[in-house]
This record gives sequence, structure tokens and C-alpha cells, in this order.
Amino acid sequence: MSSNIDELVFLHQIAAPCHLAILAESIGLKTRIVKHAAELELDKNANNFYLISQKGAALDAKGIPLLVSRLVNHVPVALYQVERGSLDQESALLLGVRGLLYSDQRMDLMLTGLRKMVSDELWYDRPLISKIFRRLVQQLDTNTELPEETEAMMQRLTNRERTIIQLVSSGARNKEIAQRLCISEHTVKAHVSSIFRKTESRNRVELLRWAQTYQSHCELVS
Repeated sequence: MSSNIDELVFLHQIAAPCHLAILAESIGLKTRIVKHAAELELDKNANNFYLISQKGAALDAKGIPLLVSRLVNHVPVALYQVERGSLDQESALLLGVRGLLYSDQRMDLMLTGLRKMVSDELWYDRPLISKIFRRLVQQLDTNTELPEETEAMMQRLTNRERTIIQLVSSGARNKEIAQRLCISEHTVKAHVSSIFRKTESRNRVELLRWAQTYQSHCELVS
């Protein structure tokens, strides 16, 4: 499969085999397994994706591995071997975690989630993304004047880009956006790259945060 990721790095702190790494290798992704958090080194010169197992990790009050908060500002991070009901999904999303893979999920769903995340998409339940987006936008003070640089940023966005921001924020994948707007998936990717540049976002997590802060000031045109 095509991916911009050089290597998947798994922090796997239990004795059982890391089946997700085996699955990743089966679709052509290079993998590396680290057994102890102290051995985890961040290679800033490599485009690596880090998967942290919830099982066996020291957790915070929200059920998120403590290590995650130190990683998410530097590298893309997702969680796997997550036990249902043991983790606050909303907190994980807002922290910057790219997605969650549950221990009881079917292998084909895990594979789909893995593919999406290494393609720079979020892997959460769509209703959760929509819920967070709607609630946080409603909390914004729409009467607050935007800084001059943010106003300029808004003006650089085209109507089509604003529409795509809305669709991305609702949890739509690139393929679904393409179908909705009757354009090619390649064109959607080009628009998303332009949006990242104009909003100074490095990925969809940062774009979601940007939208949560500013989108109520931006009239979206379908």
C-alpha cells in the first residue's frame, strides 16, 4: 500500500505477540517493536508513526497511557489494544491521538483503521467527532473579534476549501468527500494540502482544533 510513513513503531509492553505489527507487515509496512518505554527513541529525521498499547502501560485518570502526552506534540500517535469502556475517547481525540484500535475488534477493522491513520486520517467513531465539533463551536463567543492575521487566513480560504473543512470536521473520509462534491479523491487531497498550508495545520488533528476555534466565524458555502 502507498504510505508516507517510513516505519511503524509499536510500544508493546506485554509478553504476548504483537499481532497488529504482524498485520501491518502483511500490507507492506515496515515495523519495529519496542518492549520498554525507556527504549523508545524519537527519530526527528524519520517519518515514523507510533502505536502505543494501552495494555501494560501506566495510565492517567482518563485511561490514556501517560507517555502519550509527551509524544503527541512531536510525532503521530495512535493507541491499540484498548479495552472498551476503559478510556475517555473524547480526551484522547482532543489530546491529539490519531485513533483507537480496540482489543476486541475484528482484524479487518483493525487493518482499515491502520490504513486510514497512516494516510493521515483520524480513526474514531464519526458521531464522536461530530459531537465534539458541534459542542465546541457552540461554546465560542462569536462576537469576539478575530486577530488580523486570522482574518487574513479566513480570506485566503476558498468556498470549496471551507466546505471541505466542514466535511473533514464531521468525520468524512477523503473518498466520501470526493463522492459528496463530485470530484476525484486526488483533487480532495490537493484541497486538503492547501487547507493545511493556509490554516497552518500539520495534520487533521490540528485542522480539527483550528476548526473548533475559528469555524463559527467562517461562513461555509456548499
